[in-house]
Amino acid sequence: MGTKEKLTERFKDLPKDFTFDEMERLLSFFGYCRENKGRTSGSRVVFKNGDSRPLMLHKPHPGNIVKMYALKQVFEDLKKAGYI
Repeated sequence: MGTKEKLTERFKDLPKDFTFDEMERLLSFFGYCRENKGRTSGSRVVFKNGDSRPLMLHKPHPGNIVKMYALKQVFEDLKKAGYI
Protein backbone atom coordinates (compact mmCIF):
# COMPACT_ATOMS: atom_id res chain seq x y z
CA MET A 1 0.00 0.00 0.00
CA GLY A 2 1.43 3.36 -1.03
CA THR A 3 1.46 6.71 0.72
CA LYS A 4 -1.68 7.90 -1.05
CA GLU A 5 -3.64 4.81 -0.04
CA LYS A 6 -2.42 4.94 3.57
CA LEU A 7 -3.35 8.60 3.94
CA THR A 8 -6.74 8.01 2.29
CA GLU A 9 -7.50 5.12 4.62
CA ARG A 10 -6.46 7.20 7.63
CA PHE A 11 -8.74 10.02 6.46
CA LYS A 12 -11.71 7.67 5.97
CA ASP A 13 -11.54 6.80 9.68
CA LEU A 14 -12.04 10.53 10.47
CA PRO A 15 -9.30 10.63 13.13
CA LYS A 16 -9.36 13.35 15.76
CA ASP A 17 -5.66 14.13 15.16
CA PHE A 18 -5.74 14.71 11.37
CA THR A 19 -3.52 17.70 10.63
CA PHE A 20 -3.96 20.49 8.12
CA ASP A 21 -0.72 19.41 6.43
CA GLU A 22 -2.15 15.91 5.95
CA MET A 23 -5.37 17.43 4.57
CA GLU A 24 -3.40 19.55 2.10
CA ARG A 25 -1.40 16.49 0.98
CA LEU A 26 -4.56 14.37 0.65
CA LEU A 27 -6.33 16.98 -1.46
CA SER A 28 -3.27 17.38 -3.68
CA PHE A 29 -3.44 13.64 -4.43
CA PHE A 30 -6.90 14.27 -5.93
CA GLY A 31 -5.76 17.26 -7.99
CA TYR A 32 -6.75 20.10 -5.67
CA CYS A 33 -4.54 23.20 -5.51
CA ARG A 34 -4.41 25.54 -2.52
CA GLU A 35 -5.33 29.17 -3.08
CA ASN A 36 -5.61 31.93 -0.51
CA LYS A 37 -8.46 34.33 -1.13
CA GLY A 38 -6.25 37.39 -1.45
CA ARG A 39 -4.12 39.24 1.05
CA THR A 40 -6.95 39.71 3.52
CA SER A 41 -8.13 36.11 3.53
CA GLY A 42 -6.81 35.45 7.02
CA SER A 43 -7.04 31.77 7.81
CA ARG A 44 -9.49 30.98 4.99
CA VAL A 45 -8.00 28.67 2.39
CA VAL A 46 -9.67 27.44 -0.79
CA PHE A 47 -8.73 24.21 -2.51
CA LYS A 48 -9.71 24.19 -6.17
CA ASN A 49 -9.97 21.35 -8.63
CA GLY A 50 -11.04 22.04 -12.19
CA ASP A 51 -13.81 19.44 -12.36
CA SER A 52 -15.39 19.70 -8.93
CA ARG A 53 -16.65 22.24 -6.42
CA PRO A 54 -14.00 24.23 -4.53
CA LEU A 55 -13.47 23.37 -0.87
CA MET A 56 -13.14 26.23 1.62
CA LEU A 57 -11.48 25.49 4.93
CA HIS A 58 -10.19 27.51 7.83
CA LYS A 59 -6.57 26.79 8.60
CA PRO A 60 -6.55 25.82 12.27
CA HIS A 61 -4.62 27.98 14.70
CA PRO A 62 -2.84 28.05 17.00
CA GLY A 63 -2.64 24.26 16.53
CA ASN A 64 -2.60 22.28 13.31
CA ILE A 65 -5.46 19.79 13.93
CA VAL A 66 -8.44 20.04 11.55
CA LYS A 67 -11.84 20.31 13.25
CA MET A 68 -14.17 17.33 12.97
CA TYR A 69 -16.89 19.30 11.12
CA ALA A 70 -14.32 20.21 8.45
CA LEU A 71 -13.19 16.57 8.12
CA LYS A 72 -16.79 15.47 7.62
CA GLN A 73 -17.42 18.22 5.06
CA VAL A 74 -14.36 17.29 3.01
CA PHE A 75 -15.22 13.59 3.31
CA GLU A 76 -18.71 14.19 1.92
CA ASP A 77 -17.42 16.41 -0.90
CA LEU A 78 -14.76 13.87 -1.92
CA LYS A 79 -17.35 11.10 -1.77
CA LYS A 80 -19.79 13.03 -3.98
CA ALA A 81 -16.98 13.75 -6.46
CA GLY A 82 -16.19 10.02 -6.60
CA TYR A 83 -12.67 10.24 -5.23
CA ILE A 84 -13.31 8.01 -2.22
